[in-house]
Amino acid sequence: MDGFINVLKPTGLSSHDVVDIVRRIFKQKRVGHAGTLDPAAAGVLPVALGRAARLVEYMEGADKSYRAEIAFGYATDTGDVYGDVIASAAHPVLPPEEELHAVLLRFIGQIRQTPPAYSAIKIGGQRAYDLVRQGTAVEMRARSVMIHRLELLYVDAERRRILVDVDCGKGTYIRSLCMDIGAAIGLPATMRFLLRVRVGRFSLADAHTLEELAQVGEAALRPSDSAIDLPRYELDPQRIKAFYSGLSTSERRMELAAGFYRVYAEGIFLGIGRYDAAEREMYPAKAFPPV
Repeated sequence: MDGFINVLKPTGLSSHDVVDIVRRIFKQKRVGHAGTLDPAAAGVLPVALGRAARLVEYMEGADKSYRAEIAFGYATDTGDVYGDVIASAAHPVLPPEEELHAVLLRFIGQIRQTPPAYSAIKIGGQRAYDLVRQGTAVEMRARSVMIHRLELLYVDAERRRILVDVDCGKGTYIRSLCMDIGAAIGLPATMRFLLRVRVGRFSLADAHTLEELAQVGEAALRPSDSAIDLPRYELDPQRIKAFYSGLSTSERRMELAAGFYRVYAEGIFLGIGRYDAAEREMYPAKAFPPV
């Protein structure tokens, strides 16, 4: 059984917990996921079964969309409501809505962001959150991330909370974004709630709860190639055997950009190819021969 499932992860479960449940439902040993979600977050979690697990790495760069609630007036060491309070404001007051809109505009585009210490980023081979829990001081380096859209949806001035929608690129930490927005308006801030509504081609509208998966089973399975947002390349059918054998194919018919492609021949998905523009050769990266 090969393919992807769009899982609606509930709060309280880790991404690994969800993989274990899917493994039991489908009686599959080889199961993986794309785009880790914190236990406190809910939403879209693409899960790969069988040989599709080999394609997860090609989803790492997929854009994502989130809905987040930000609370102002206090900050925690984890960046969410499950951490210990490390800063607070005595009499916090939200600025006018027009000013909030203006502040959010400053975060659209390429920005510098420092990931939270409580994150899955590896430092010296260990997860940052494991090091912090062991009492080890960690230094998180700022990095560039892309915010495509940051929209203010709702303002609760009395409770000092706002609701925002975020479309972002790879590696963006919404907890860090919430804290940075707070710093920009002069108030400590914490992410109260996070819902992921999209990962690449996976959206919240067609996600399945774990209870639904147990009922519908294989009907929820998507073809392996449908989950990968890579350009399509049509291989000469006479080169199918060569592709499966790991041999490259010269491309003289058209100009292609260097990078990875979904490779097809006669409508059949063959795998992932890597095109070398200098050599004008398509190299097999991951082959999916018939089983």
